[in-house]
Order: sequence, then structure tokens, then C-alpha cells
Amino acid sequence: MTRIVQIVPFIGPGTGVAGVAWNLEKELQALGATVERFTFDDARRHRMRRWPKNTVLARIRGGWRMVWFSTVGTRRAKRFLAERPDAVVICHNNVMAGDVYVNHGVLLASMRARGRSRWGIYRNPIHVFIYLRDRIRYRGRTHRAVVALSEQDAADLRTTYGPVRPRVVVIPNGVDLDRFRPPTPEERQAARADLKLGTEERVAVFVGHEFSRKGLSYAIRGLEHAPSVLLMIIGGNDLIIAEAFEEAKQHGVGDRVLFLGPRSNLGRFLAAADMFVFPSAYEANALVILEALASGLPVIATPVGFAPEIIVDGENGFLVERDPRAVGERMEQLASLEVAELDEWRRRARESMVPFGWPSIAQRYLELAEEVRAERDAEASAGAAASARASASGTPASGTPVSGPSDRAGG
Repeated sequence: MTRIVQIVPFIGPGTGVAGVAWNLEKELQALGATVERFTFDDARRHRMRRWPKNTVLARIRGGWRMVWFSTVGTRRAKRFLAERPDAVVICHNNVMAGDVYVNHGVLLASMRARGRSRWGIYRNPIHVFIYLRDRIRYRGRTHRAVVALSEQDAADLRTTYGPVRPRVVVIPNGVDLDRFRPPTPEERQAARADLKLGTEERVAVFVGHEFSRKGLSYAIRGLEHAPSVLLMIIGGNDLIIAEAFEEAKQHGVGDRVLFLGPRSNLGRFLAAADMFVFPSAYEANALVILEALASGLPVIATPVGFAPEIIVDGENGFLVERDPRAVGERMEQLASLEVAELDEWRRRARESMVPFGWPSIAQRYLELAEEVRAERDAEASAGAAASARASASGTPASGTPVSGPSDRAGG
């Protein structure tokens, strides 16, 4: 039986890194693996107290937590792993330890995609820390393999850090095909009734907390070219919602935007929509695109991250430039479809996600873990054989690497 430890800052159902690790844990266990976790709270040995809800303090807290988990957390993770020498270790974010590192995005690539200058990137000491830490990670012997979430993600790694020493394996994120599915007519009607939407309205939905990077402005201005579409917006905070609403009013579309703020039960809102729009500047692999497609929504997205690998233009969505007219014209094209035609788009959207259910993705991680364990066992056997030969001949063995807990943990 394969034993796996996941290192992750936080883990739990939902979106983001925490949700990925949570789904992997659940599905790996279903496949028969023994799975443990090492989190930020495990490293701290107690739960972190809540800080006041303030944007500046939240950024300071996030930066401090990342640096602490990368440094002190690494030392404590290595001690934790030394007690589990048979485990294959999958690390998500920050800690410099583990057999396999899952790259959930390249910060510097994200900032470049948003047009930040070199000075704008490196004047922040946290960005410098991340670059130096990850340069060691990707060009050294910390990990045996790196999982990239898309082919573009793998290319961004090499562009940013040069030659990547560990082998790079592309394994995309998965999606919960039971939780995210096309709604029944009754579910769709109920979801629309809750939002006071009529049966004839064509609704596009946008989901994201970083309105700027995710491209909400292009969707809002795109409404000028999509007169039949109402835009439903999930995410954000009071400040950026107010700014976005002002932009909508300036462009004369304020009566066709519906700001819902952060919501947890995303499936219910996807059930009320006809299409999903996501003109993001950068993604490694946007879970929300997979969730929208699995829910039967055609997706209008920019060709970043995993989108070009799953969206077939004109089949289950459209790939567009980050341009209001391009976004709006595709929204209007979908809005103008007859019900039967739109149902066919929904069917194709759902079918495109079937290969990416979490059980299939977890199987790929399990196969990688077993490959890593076989490599370690082979190296250990070769080292033992070399030591035996050296002992018999009376000369010290040399040149044969032996994998042990400290090597595996990146130390």
C-alpha cells in the first residue's frame, strides 16, 4: 500500500490550493493509499489566531505566513517526514521539501502578464524572496518531480527559472463531477427564481476575487457589444465591487450587472446561468473554468493556462483576446442561440470535462507516486550493493547516490 504525505498550507473543501489537496486526499484514499497531511497549523503546533479584517493587515499576514512556512515550516516538515521514511511526499506551495512539488502558478509570470515592469515586480522584497526560493527549488535537488497544471504552466516555469532540474509532469486540476453538473429544469428554474431572473433572460456569469487579473472590466465593457446579456458577478469585496459598478454605469450597462459578492454554493449560481465568461490575464489552471464546463456552461475565456487545452473554439466555448468587443460579441453569439442549440453547447461542455473527474486525476498522482517510490527503492538498492562491494574489497564506495529521508525531504 502506497503511503503519501501532502504538505499544504491549508486544506479543506472549496477552491484554490486547499481544495485541490482536499480532493486529492479523498480520492487517493479511495484508491487505497494511506494519506497524511502536514499543514501550516501542524507546523505552528496550534491554530493561528485571527487577525483583524483589514486589507493591509491581510497582506502583511499573508506575506509573513508564506515566509515562515517556507523557512521554519521547512525545518519542521523535514522532522515530520524523517519519522515516515516510507512515505512519498507531495508538496503544495512554500515548504522546500518533498518528492513531488505541485506548482500552482508562477507569481512572476502572473505579474508579467498584467504588464508589471521589472522594477514593479522586484521592488517588493516578498517577490524577491519567492524568486530566490523557487530558483533553488526548480534548479536544485529539492524535489524529484514537479507537477505543472498545464503545458503553458510548464513553459512559464522554464521561461522564469531557466532549466528545471526535476522532471516536469503535466497533471491538470480535476473537477467534482457530482457536485458540478448540469441542472435539471426544476433546479434551473428554482435557481433563477431565487435571483429574480426571468426565463427568457440570457445570463453570463463571472467568478473571481481579483477583478483586475481575472478581467472583469473586459466582461463589463463587453456588455456594450452584447445587448441581450445580463452579467452576474460572484466574488470581490466592497471596495472593488463599488469600483466595478461605477465602471458599469460609466459605460451605460449598470442595469445589466448583478453583483452577488462572495458566495460558497457556486453550483447553484452556475445553474442559473447560460454561459461563463473569464477574460483572465494569467492562470496556471483555473478550477472555476472546469467547474463551469462540468456544469454545462460554454466558456468564453482568454487562451491562458489550461483553457487552450480544454476549450475547443466553437464546440464548448470560445477562446478570445482580452478585448471588450471580442468578449462581448461571443457573449451575444451564445445569447442569440435557440434553446435547442444552447442545450447542445451545454452537452458538449459537460462531456469535455468527463476525463477530468478527480478520481482520474488522483490515479495519475498515484501512478507518479509509485514511480517515485520505485526510483527511490532502486537507488537504495544500488547504494547498498555498492557499499557491500566496497566493504568486501576494503575500499570506500563512491559515486552512488543513496536516497534517504534527508534527501527526500530536500535536505
